[in-house]
Amino acid sequence: MTITLKAQQRDGTGKGVARKLRQAGRVPAVLYGRELETMHLSLDEREAENLFHSISTENTIVDLKVKGVGEPFQTLVREIQSHPFKSNLIHVDFLRIQAGVAVDVEVPLHLIGDPIGVKNSGGVLEQVLHELPVKCIPSKIPELIEVDVSGLDINDSLHIYDLEFEEGITITIDEGRTICAVAIPKVVEEAVIEEDELLEGEIPDEEALRSEDAATGVEALPEDSDGDGD
Repeated sequence: MTITLKAQQRDGTGKGVARKLRQAGRVPAVLYGRELETMHLSLDEREAENLFHSISTENTIVDLKVKGVGEPFQTLVREIQSHPFKSNLIHVDFLRIQAGVAVDVEVPLHLIGDPIGVKNSGGVLEQVLHELPVKCIPSKIPELIEVDVSGLDINDSLHIYDLEFEEGITITIDEGRTICAVAIPKVVEEAVIEEDELLEGEIPDEEALRSEDAATGVEALPEDSDGDGD
């Protein structure tokens, strides 16, 4: 997926310059990459925020059109800094990419289907991994990776090695990592545990009862040797 964003070159760096830009409704940014001298830029704050909220910034190619420069730069967003309280943009880093040169990106994992363990047994689908780190050339960057979970029953799970990928895409983390699993509902688990505990404690231990009586000061009644109850 490729989108376009406009930028302008800015003069100077530092907190003072950045503060003035933000007051003018612009966001400081920087563009760097192979065979490229670092460029200090600024973005329209509203345009940038609307765009970043509508895409997956980790794996979306951004054609950055810098005013006064002929061809747009193909880039990936490498870092977005936001205000901790106001949530507005503070700074954006762009990495210039080149056709045919592999880059590291994180691709969203999208679960599809209804697991049989959820439909038939009331299980709970738990997603452990939400993004998958991969390395590939820009033209092969997936927009997302769909994971079919419809065949999962209770206690079943899917791992990275269960997926199939287009040639040229390299997974950069352990392929044994779990993506998702169908678990037994917590209420059922607790009920099973309580039932097991009851079964284990159904037959009182005679020695334990004697110890308990001794601790509470209750004396055991003597056995009636003649059986007449007198």
